[in-house]
Amino acid sequence: MTAAASALAPGESSRPALIASIANNLLWGAAPLLFMALGRAGASSWEIVAHRAMWSAPWAALLVLLAGQGEQVKRAFRQPRTLALLALSAVSIATGWSLYVWAVNHGRNLESSLGYYINPLMNMAAGAVLFRERIDKVGLAAIALAVIGVAIQTVALGHLPVISLVLATTFWIYGLIRRHVDVDAQAGLLIECLFMAGPGLIGVLWLTQAGQGVFGHGLGPSLLMSLVGPVTVFPLALFAWSARRLTFATLGFLQFLSPTVGFCIGVSIGEPLTPLRLLSFVFIWAGAAMFAYGAWRASRRIQRAV
Repeated sequence: MTAAASALAPGESSRPALIASIANNLLWGAAPLLFMALGRAGASSWEIVAHRAMWSAPWAALLVLLAGQGEQVKRAFRQPRTLALLALSAVSIATGWSLYVWAVNHGRNLESSLGYYINPLMNMAAGAVLFRERIDKVGLAAIALAVIGVAIQTVALGHLPVISLVLATTFWIYGLIRRHVDVDAQAGLLIECLFMAGPGLIGVLWLTQAGQGVFGHGLGPSLLMSLVGPVTVFPLALFAWSARRLTFATLGFLQFLSPTVGFCIGVSIGEPLTPLRLLSFVFIWAGAAMFAYGAWRASRRIQRAV
């Protein structure tokens, strides 16, 4: 039995892995609550991103130690191509982080959630265009529904949902690069965090020097800011652990929990949800459901083959 087939075998979807995957997606979805709390405390989006980059590195290092992947990190530093790819993936994820934090602190949770809904559908479409991956009728229907949803959202907003499209694109690029890096999740994440930690530290020092930072000015804001590291790293670790133990269909379904939480946050704080915008989400949700169904059907086929 191949590793891929084994990963999809019926007995592999353990309850702990399922709980870990649900926790991962709920933590990602709830992250805007922390960022908005920091914004209300006076932190700028740039300060939050700088601290996120700086604090993520030590937490990622702890995970590498716990996973026993120190040798992988050392080996990666001896491979210029691997380092170059991880530097590119770090730029991609930092761009996504920056835009996401800015968006949720400027009342754009709905647009952000739309980006994470269309990201897996964008992955599927890009795979067909760039890598000639075959898409069945269910996949084509999912992509078509997503395109209609984005078109309706464009009409509702009066412009392209730029935030949604850029978020989806940056994380698609991130996933594409990581597919071509021969290093495990935790080791690669640590190296990415190390690339970002330097600029993050410089940003924190500059803001502190200019008297524009909230970190260090009160226990509450400082404690909240110190949480951005684990809030960033732990969901990624949970994802990496659960992805090896759950079927693709289960992962495909659960990944829509995160933007659903973000959508609920946006609605709960009063972001405008006009009937036309709601209709656009209906099409996106339908596309997401088709995607999850297609993943489930593919998983069933592989299980029967096994």
